[in-house]
Amino acid sequence: MAKKKTTGKNLVITWKRSAIGRKEDQKATIAALGLRRLNQSVVQPDNQVIRGMIKKVEHLVEVTEE
Repeated sequence: MAKKKTTGKNLVITWKRSAIGRKEDQKATIAALGLRRLNQSVVQPDNQVIRGMIKKVEHLVEVTEE
């Protein structure tokens, strides 16, 4: 089994723009990131899976490294 490469860093993801009128897959991605309401912030590990999810909704969120 291959080991996933992680940097040991975290990302702080803040939901900044509403998902109203957006595609269902973008709404699902916001929920999968752990965001429930506007202006909420969550801390997620910095890995390729999370980076891909952020890329899909980058116009709706703000990301900073912790």
